[in-house]
Amino acid sequence: MDFTSVLSNSEQAKVGMQNDTFNKALNGGKVNNGGMGKDDFLKILITQLSYQDPTAPMEDKEFIAQMAQFSSLEQMTNISNGFKKLTGILGQSNALGLLGKWVQVVDGENVISGKVEEVSGRDFPQILINGKYYDYSSVEKVSEQEAAL
Repeated sequence: MDFTSVLSNSEQAKVGMQNDTFNKALNGGKVNNGGMGKDDFLKILITQLSYQDPTAPMEDKEFIAQMAQFSSLEQMTNISNGFKKLTGILGQSNALGLLGKWVQVVDGENVISGKVEEVSGRDFPQILINGKYYDYSSVEKVSEQEAAL
């Protein structure tokens, strides 16, 4: 959305400076060139409302459009978080299916073979093979029998 028609040049500069300062604080001095989050959107909206001229308030249509955009952004964030939870549940379910099976796991340049003794973790499940935990995502092969690997 273009705020140039609503904010004066000095207000635009101030919002830009606040945004850069905020991004640097979040990223340890690096400016984030990615998209805005809902917190960024709210900060800009609050800044815009606090600096508006009381004799010429923001048009109702503009305000409603901005609130609709914020609502959409919030819903997309909620959907994204829901997908992350679903991915974790599916990963855990798949990892539990490996209990008692023989697997090959890639650990750096090494390939480890062994029987899955235990599964732990929710969002990022790990499997216990030969007394050591490995990420479920590093599993290369699965077999019912050791000889099949």
